[in-house]
Amino acid sequence: MELTQDCLARIERHNPSVNALCHVDHDGALAAARASETRWQRGEPVGPLDGVPSTIKDLTLTVGMPTRKGSTTTSPDGPWEIDAPFTARMREAGAVLLGKTTTPEFGWKGVTDNPLYGITRNPWNLELTAGGSSGGAGAAAALNLGMLHQGSDAGGSIRIPCAFTGTFGIKPTFGWIPQWPASAMTTLSHLGPMTRTAADSALMLSVIAQPDARDGYAGPSCPLDWLAAAPTRLDGMRIAYSRDLGYVSVTPDILGAVDAAVERLTALGAEVIDVDPGFSSPKATFDTLWHAGASRLLDGLSDAQIDALDPGLRAIAKHGKTLSLTDYLIAREARAALIAQMAEFHREFDLLVTPTLPLSAFAAGHEVPPGSDYVDWVDWTPFSYPFNLTQQPAASLPCGMDEAGLPVGLHLVGPRYRDDIVMIVARLLETQLPRLVPPMAMA
Repeated sequence: MELTQDCLARIERHNPSVNALCHVDHDGALAAARASETRWQRGEPVGPLDGVPSTIKDLTLTVGMPTRKGSTTTSPDGPWEIDAPFTARMREAGAVLLGKTTTPEFGWKGVTDNPLYGITRNPWNLELTAGGSSGGAGAAAALNLGMLHQGSDAGGSIRIPCAFTGTFGIKPTFGWIPQWPASAMTTLSHLGPMTRTAADSALMLSVIAQPDARDGYAGPSCPLDWLAAAPTRLDGMRIAYSRDLGYVSVTPDILGAVDAAVERLTALGAEVIDVDPGFSSPKATFDTLWHAGASRLLDGLSDAQIDALDPGLRAIAKHGKTLSLTDYLIAREARAALIAQMAEFHREFDLLVTPTLPLSAFAAGHEVPPGSDYVDWVDWTPFSYPFNLTQQPAASLPCGMDEAGLPVGLHLVGPRYRDDIVMIVARLLETQLPRLVPPMAMA
């Protein structure tokens, strides 16, 4: 009860500034916390998250809470009578659901602003973006507006806000976390945890990585022991370090922070080899699949509703309508080739490490940094979306600060189905790195 009350007080204090949550279920959260308190007093907790304040992203169905997806094209009427698998597993484990976190419209871009709820801002500097599309969850995690937060990631949407807000998040191997109803981005889209620490995400994964028959894309039951003790050394591990994937321009201060974190890996016993994975930019492949998925959002909308969409979303959705089946199949073939290439790469290397992003947080309310040469959000997220194409586990771990005092993320990419490697390295490395806390979180 005390923790939930504190989180609700923090939401009341900070949310008007950051817009991390678009819906707060104050009464429902207190009732759930009171029920949890009673269970603990009886010695009968229902699961490992019993009483832990948590949030759900506003793309995920939640009983009793609206799921508007940041869009004026959705109805406020409900009824809100279904829990998606992620929400259901959290609730069954006893989590106290505080509310829903803000997303761009239908989660379409790497920053968080939408026509329905407005702009989500970065707790480190309110003039800057918190990233996206799980920007609300990233800001909430940084400010302790709850302990555990659900994100989704079809091109970097967990890892981007984690890098910008100094928090941890992982996009697990596709299929470990059931997702229903299916995303418009289908097999690009992963669900996962966003927390202050990798250890907290491991606890969350132990609950949510369970199959659900409603998800036709989900894999079998996950065999990984998410809560296994992390080792104290990384002896025998071979880690590939790519500063730029061979084609990305990264700001020097970000490279400096990432270089320093990679040196810690060497000190922990890992063999670190400077090497690129060997693929060229897959942006054309990603854009084809992304725009094709976005085009589905137009189906069933009236002309007036289409006109009300975020202009950027409307543009890529309309472009998606012009793609041919051949275009789509060529992109699928290129994706399959990239999956095979990365599988071969990981025969030699246990882990690939890169920066999470090539730049720091920029002005809120913009899809790209004002005055930059970037055309769209995919241009400035070159380290994240390739690994949605390959469906590999990938995490962002805060590793230091840039010259402006903003967080920098370290990107950890593992072989498919070896999320345990990513989590082991993250949990060990976070004990060696400074914990990043935005000054306003101390208020």
